[in-house]
Amino acid sequence: MGSGELGVETVATVDAVDTRTRSAVITARAAATFEPVGRSVATARSFVRDTLQGWGFSDVIDDAVVLTSELVTNAVVHAGTAADVECLRSEDAVRIEVSDRYPEREIPLQQSSMNMGSPDREGGRGLQLCAALATRWGVDYTPTHKQVWFQLDLPHRSVGTRTAGPSLPADLLPIADGRVRVAVIQIDRLGAISAWNEDAEELFGYVAEQVMGKPLNDLAAWPHTPGTSTGIAEALQLSRWEGSYGVRNAHGRVVPVYASHLRVRDADGEPSTVCLLVRDDERAVLQTPLRGTAPEPGSLSEPHAADPFEVFIGSPAPDDLDGLLQRTVERARDMLDGDAAFLLLATDDETELEVRASTGLPSARQRFARVQVESAPGRYGSARMPAVHEDLTVVPGAVPLLSGTGMRSVVTVPLKVEGRLTGSLGVAAEASGRYSNEEALRLQFAADRIALAVESARLGELERLRRGSLSFLVEASDLLAGTLDRDQTLALMAQMTVPTLATWCAVYTIADQSAEPYLSYVLHEDEERIDGLKALLSKIAPPDPVPTPGARVWAAPSEAAHQAALRTSMRSLGLGETPGLGSGIGTTLSTASAVGGETVVLPLVARNRVIGMLTLGKPADEHFRQEILELAEDLSRRAALALDNARLYSERMAISQSLQRSLLPPGLPQVPGVEVDVIYRAAGEGNEVGGDFYDLFPIRDGAYGFAIGDVCGTGPEAAAVTGLARHALRLLAREGFGGPAVLERLNAAILDEGARSRFLTLLYGELWPQEDGSAVLKIVCAGHPLPLRLRQDGTVEPYAEPQPLLGVMEDLELYEQTATLDPGDVLLCVTDGVTERREGTRMLGDDGLADVLTTCTGLTAGAVAARIMRAVERFATDAPSDDMAILAMRVPGLQKD
Repeated sequence: MGSGELGVETVATVDAVDTRTRSAVITARAAATFEPVGRSVATARSFVRDTLQGWGFSDVIDDAVVLTSELVTNAVVHAGTAADVECLRSEDAVRIEVSDRYPEREIPLQQSSMNMGSPDREGGRGLQLCAALATRWGVDYTPTHKQVWFQLDLPHRSVGTRTAGPSLPADLLPIADGRVRVAVIQIDRLGAISAWNEDAEELFGYVAEQVMGKPLNDLAAWPHTPGTSTGIAEALQLSRWEGSYGVRNAHGRVVPVYASHLRVRDADGEPSTVCLLVRDDERAVLQTPLRGTAPEPGSLSEPHAADPFEVFIGSPAPDDLDGLLQRTVERARDMLDGDAAFLLLATDDETELEVRASTGLPSARQRFARVQVESAPGRYGSARMPAVHEDLTVVPGAVPLLSGTGMRSVVTVPLKVEGRLTGSLGVAAEASGRYSNEEALRLQFAADRIALAVESARLGELERLRRGSLSFLVEASDLLAGTLDRDQTLALMAQMTVPTLATWCAVYTIADQSAEPYLSYVLHEDEERIDGLKALLSKIAPPDPVPTPGARVWAAPSEAAHQAALRTSMRSLGLGETPGLGSGIGTTLSTASAVGGETVVLPLVARNRVIGMLTLGKPADEHFRQEILELAEDLSRRAALALDNARLYSERMAISQSLQRSLLPPGLPQVPGVEVDVIYRAAGEGNEVGGDFYDLFPIRDGAYGFAIGDVCGTGPEAAAVTGLARHALRLLAREGFGGPAVLERLNAAILDEGARSRFLTLLYGELWPQEDGSAVLKIVCAGHPLPLRLRQDGTVEPYAEPQPLLGVMEDLELYEQTATLDPGDVLLCVTDGVTERREGTRMLGDDGLADVLTTCTGLTAGAVAARIMRAVERFATDAPSDDMAILAMRVPGLQKD
């Protein structure tokens, strides 16, 4: 498909949403055609992703990639035709069209309902996904093409200056610890740093000379949580952008920052981006949330009734879930004059609550921790009802979240939407007896005001995570399916989980059911911690290979890290023994911090057998989100199958190569007075032997047998005939049979194989070195390319006559020819892969081989074979398509004193 409009020959259209044609002005267009091969699906995904990123449409990339993947798969895999993909950009939407050369035989009517099939089928899900994800979509038919298109509307982005906030009393202003440093960084049109102020040096430890001219990408550690699609390159192209990310400082640590980007251009029209950055906990310095337009002075409009939600949360409300939850706990704490507050959200089955926001508590340690909804019997034992605890020391463990925090009294209330538990909000104080039923009632009123908004924001976040997870799994499946190498599969498994799903990852493998789990791969997002992490995991027992699906918590790494850090700290203070200390306190404490959070284990189950475990970990006091664990479980299933496929492939390759090697002689014997050399090349990747074979072996005192042959075809059947021929030749020759008798009996043995038999061309001879320096040969050439003799004067001539090949006729009458190789003569034997080497319509042939051999006068047997092979390889640019064997024998003559 070119860049022109589609649908010129359209005879019918099926539009699942509306029948309007393109009404928006097309501002950009990108098109590509993909061949009907499996790898085209991944190429098409990359094309769409790169195109939309270049246009700044990062908000819809995940949906577009998933839909394109399904539609292109339908075209190139199921329909078996090439696929044309065209991306069209307008001001407020992007439209992607996928066409193939397989039109429907029947054109459905617009009024009839479309049967899109079962979602469980291997194919046919493309239209269902379009219906679920796209704003509009449709199908266009022509006599030769079918086109499926979908449109994704872009979310509205506010651009330009934001309004100022109201004046506030001093006690309500945000708090900043110490001096606030604002790093001012300017980025040129290519993404390189062109300005770097003193505050940037203080924040990140780099002087200007170290970073000038380098891409900001080299320093920015962008969040990789599924659902986060805006990258640094896209953010720098927006007219204005605000958000959080990380910057790696001069010591390799990630400094969380809040950034405000403004796109500007100089007097010459050159665009650049000015970035203002502060520490993330000082974001109030730069954060400018949207605010409603203030009424004009003197306006006579009646004041509207205050929204209860805005009364509690304040205006404007944060537009992201984390911001809304954090604002909620801060307002709840202030409302009840508490020392701490926390908010938990319920899982889908309402059996657990997950910590999502807190203030006044060690939030890093508690974030994403999970507690049971029904924690204990009695009035205050359920999160479904308001609860007041006047003194937590009287009821230890009543609120597990507050254990060890010093809080004495707490009030908790449920968040409910239409009677369904969606979360829990609590406020705590360090003094006992601070709260009563009156405070619980006030807090419940506040929870009722914000419950619907929180649930709506949570569902929006889950939808973004779901779409990001779907895109992540599509990419992961494609990567895992692209390799059959075990080590590369292990590396891919770890690299896909770190840092997307976890801070660190370890993969254990199990060779067989009786073997112990083996630590095969370790990865941490900070490369400096990999060695310490590997050493720590090597000293503890691996997790049990339990086949039960799902993630289970593994406490051993965290406990071992804490114990090692404690011992190291005591030794550094002179309180313990120091012999055997292998690392400094810094390394041990660093490792303890790296694995001190939650660690989970997911079984790698393939073909009803546990073949390993995928271990994921968080740094100190962090927990996994339930959505991340579910995504990791999906990934582990795909990774287990890929790892087992790689294992099976490696085992079968090892067996195949072992069997192939058995078809060739282990080595060539030393023949007195004769130089012998062999070059063998098997066609195809991973092959050590094919249908061609050779052999040289002693028959009796002073006599040697040699053979070179070519079995028709390839594969196991040809290999079976190869093995039969080589071993039969040795056995029959050593039993005293002459050349014709040996070949006649081999012919009978091949015919006895029946349907598995293959015809065989074979050159067999017997060699007797003589005392005068010559060698006597007896040769039978059964359908094989004739051997060539090179004399000392440079002349080349055939050294035998052709006879019938083996494996075709039952009654063969073969005869042998006797000749003598004089001192200095060379006998060259090859298979037809040498003489039939082609370049287009040209073929090397017997004459071409003879011409090359004439240039080999005076060379050793090894040099002759090497020169012939070089000439054959240089004759054509393509890799050889047939096996090749070269056997060169030279009689050097008697050495004079």
